Amino acid sequence: MTWLLTLAFDGTEYCGFQVQPNGQSVAAAFQDGLEAVIGFRPDIKGCSRTDAGVHALGFALSFEADVRILPEKFPLALNTKLPRDIRVLKARQVPDGFHARYAAHTKTYLYRIHNSPIDSPFEERYYCRMPGRLDEGRMQQAAAHFVGKHDFLALCAARSSAAAHGDTVRTITDCQVARQGDAVSITVTADGYLYNMVRILAGTLCEVGAGRMDPDAVPAILASRDRKNAGPTLPAKGLFLHHVDYGVL
Repeated sequence: MTWLLTLAFDGTEYCGFQVQPNGQSVAAAFQDGLEAVIGFRPDIKGCSRTDAGVHALGFALSFEADVRILPEKFPLALNTKLPRDIRVLKARQVPDGFHARYAAHTKTYLYRIHNSPIDSPFEERYYCRMPGRLDEGRMQQAAAHFVGKHDFLALCAARSSAAAHGDTVRTITDCQVARQGDAVSITVTADGYLYNMVRILAGTLCEVGAGRMDPDAVPAILASRDRKNAGPTLPAKGLFLHHVDYGVL
């Protein structure tokens, strides 16, 4: 049988989801817990690799295993064997051949900004702090330019394998900026992402919000296909994989 699990995790202490030779990954920690519950270590397919330090509110992974545990009980069993910064929220059985990455219609990311000169002692590891006042109206005006099918090479880190192969066209279906007090959130929904794409997009929007870039400069930045014309790459700690949409399973 094939399982689809939804996880939430604090990525602070991990080198990303994917197993890496240079540090502890979310995948390895999850597989340790899974093996402790079911007695073996199946191959798991994550919906995304995620960079070091990136968090998740609704990460999806799939694997094949003949598990005689009810879906509603499976998360409870797994969570007793997982580190406290990784939690399984939901488990369900899906059709054979399902792949958490390739079956995804869209993925939604959230970037959190604390727009204040003073840090929060409780949430400092879950946002990027911007001390100067950001104009969220200008940011939203710029965000609208990202929506659609574009070549996003200008929002791609140089080490991207997709960029090396010229595969840099993606479709953003929604991009929103919202403020609640000192908290500014950027949410992006797309059919796929390039390396560091959301963090560079967020950095570009912050340049607009700070008045250092015009909102209507975005189309020219995308057309240039040149990374140096976009904003900075914001820290990984403000980024969350919010949820994955699989349509009707």
